[in-house]
Amino acid sequence: MPPTFAQLGAPDFIVSALAQRGINQPFAIQAATVADALAGRDVCGRAPTGSGKTLAFGIPLVASVGSAQPHKPRALVLAPTRELADQIMTELRTFAGKRRVSVAYGGVGYGGQIGSLRRGVDILVACPGRLEDLIEQGHVNLSAVDKVVIDEADRMADMGFIPAVRRLLDQTSTKRQTMLFSATLDGDVATLTRDYQSDPVRHEVGDEIPDVSAADHVFWSVARTDRTDVCAEAIDAAGSTVVFCRTRHGCDRVARQLHSRGIRTAALHGGRSQSQRTRALAEFAAGKVQALVATDVAARGIHVEGVGAVVHYDVAADHKTYLHRSGRTARAGLGGVVVSLVQPEQVKELKSMQRKMGLQQPITEVDVAAIRTAAPRNGSASARGFATDSSPRGSKTHNANADAPQSRSERRKPSADANRQRPDSQRPGSQSRRRTLERPAAKNQSRHRGSNNNRSRSKGHQRSPQR
Repeated sequence: MPPTFAQLGAPDFIVSALAQRGINQPFAIQAATVADALAGRDVCGRAPTGSGKTLAFGIPLVASVGSAQPHKPRALVLAPTRELADQIMTELRTFAGKRRVSVAYGGVGYGGQIGSLRRGVDILVACPGRLEDLIEQGHVNLSAVDKVVIDEADRMADMGFIPAVRRLLDQTSTKRQTMLFSATLDGDVATLTRDYQSDPVRHEVGDEIPDVSAADHVFWSVARTDRTDVCAEAIDAAGSTVVFCRTRHGCDRVARQLHSRGIRTAALHGGRSQSQRTRALAEFAAGKVQALVATDVAARGIHVEGVGAVVHYDVAADHKTYLHRSGRTARAGLGGVVVSLVQPEQVKELKSMQRKMGLQQPITEVDVAAIRTAAPRNGSASARGFATDSSPRGSKTHNANADAPQSRSERRKPSADANRQRPDSQRPGSQSRRRTLERPAAKNQSRHRGSNNNRSRSKGHQRSPQR
């Protein structure tokens, strides 16, 4: 029987706040690290994204942080992306009590962040770039920071933030407690641990790479010019889908092309403003768009429940990128499907990548019917919502049918419930889909744009427990 949060030493006000959200039993990384962190030990934790790290470091921070003076926070959480920083801040506030928690990241104005710092912030969650800007402008002084968390340290390394992280750590108290969490603990992360932690207790939970065995992986041979049509058919079949492209320009182009084919899309990449990125994620989580077209910025740190499929529109650069992208589906015990659109000249590169991952699926012709079998149908109409590393248990169900706008063609067509009563051959759009499957290399001139409404609708799906 795992210990309770109270048995780990969490104060009553935190235990009560968590219990009100249905969070009563700690996840493995929380059970392993909370007691040591509450005791003031430096902690080095390896755990995959979505394993509950926010509570693992958040409970000790909230329980023991001191009261801050203006411009001088007492605890600092460093995160690699704006979205992750915002999620951590939101999560901490749910059980922070009187502790003041604020966030600082780029892409938005300085005014609100400067105002919070002027009033005093006990726990500051920040991205390295914006924090250095605020320090240079004289709005933040880190000398009083005696508790530091480095979250997603491997992602920090991937994004080139390690020099900035070092500069920031050098400005904090020499008597600080340092907690570091990462999916891997080698390379630059190991160097950070050596240079900035004192006799850390090390806890490792789960696999070093995301476990994507719950998903079905298919690799389709598709001509470059046919990828958009095939991608649209895959989204039609799977429901809620994350489509990955390598570049920002590619994301915008593919989003426009899918939209022209009747797929409701939103683009997510570093070239969009923070408000645009936040809105895109919110609309996808609420089911108002069918496909989130993203660069690899969305592959880690952002968790949306109920994603039916991942499409590698552009083949991943390496096997680690493939695994992290693919980890957006088949989460929390649900199924999912991962589709790679492979151009003929990419076959050799892909085969090498498959060997590294232990995936032996052949590269085949397009078979959209296989997606209908593999995808869980959890993304088309069921509840989907943001999940930080510790989203609440028992969250309310959200029915995307209630607020997802209907296209003109959908309003003209019979309901999905009515379509389910017909044989496939009689359903609107079924003939055009079969023609695409029979001639995967040809452009699909007859795709029925209103076929979105043919999806089966699973109602009442509950969000999963804390992630």
